[in-house]
Amino acid sequence: MLEHYEIAPKKSLGQNFMHDPNTLEKIVATAELTAAETVIEIGAGTGELTQRLAQAARRVVSIELDDRLIPLLESRFAPLRNVYLVFDDVLKTDLKTLAGTEAYVVVANVPYYITSAILRHVLEPAHRPRRVVMVMQHEVAVRITATVKTEMSLLAVSVQYYGQPRLISRINPAVFWPRPEVDSALVRIDTYAAPPVAVPDDESFFRVVRAGFSQKRKQLRNALAGGLAASTDQAESWLRAAGIDPQRRAETMALAEWAALTRVVTGT
Repeated sequence: MLEHYEIAPKKSLGQNFMHDPNTLEKIVATAELTAAETVIEIGAGTGELTQRLAQAARRVVSIELDDRLIPLLESRFAPLRNVYLVFDDVLKTDLKTLAGTEAYVVVANVPYYITSAILRHVLEPAHRPRRVVMVMQHEVAVRITATVKTEMSLLAVSVQYYGQPRLISRINPAVFWPRPEVDSALVRIDTYAAPPVAVPDDESFFRVVRAGFSQKRKQLRNALAGGLAASTDQAESWLRAAGIDPQRRAETMALAEWAALTRVVTGT
């Protein structure tokens, strides 16, 4: 198809087209779609995954940035009434507008260099998807599914605040064309209706978390002092009031501990 439309993968767009039927079917199976659901697909590519999603879901809204693929995709999906193509940058697209008021699922095979940005764009809105199924770099998949035993990161805390991520499987580079230079993985995130921890609000929580991670591998009292424009004595007082050793590092903190610290800092 790409040869027919004289399209070559663009490295600048991070294009690696997935072509293996077994892997594509596993992605759809992982999404656990019903015939009544709406799917927002991020990264239509040549439409191989889109085709399978359309067979499993009531409606598929597929977003593609590369306008060179317009004739290919429009020709391929013209006969299907349940596929809607959107040619735009997903980070500039309001997913709520595409989904309407109904529940929806996000399925994505995206350039790895914007994975974090897409996760934020998908998870942060109030009307977020019920679940997210995404192909991403294996290293990032390991990071977002981390625990305090394997070292948390700002990305891990952010994702786990909104949902439960699971690393489903590794993906062989051979299923892509061209083959990526990094290992890939399939991840599923089941989102929460409400945060799993008690905090005054999202903004306060992430202000404290970002401050904690602002100085990598520094003691929390120093990182918090710098990130929140406070003295080290004040930061130490907050930590002790939350039952946290001021000498710990942000990477060792569980979600519940960040929530407790946020409540102390904000006085709620």
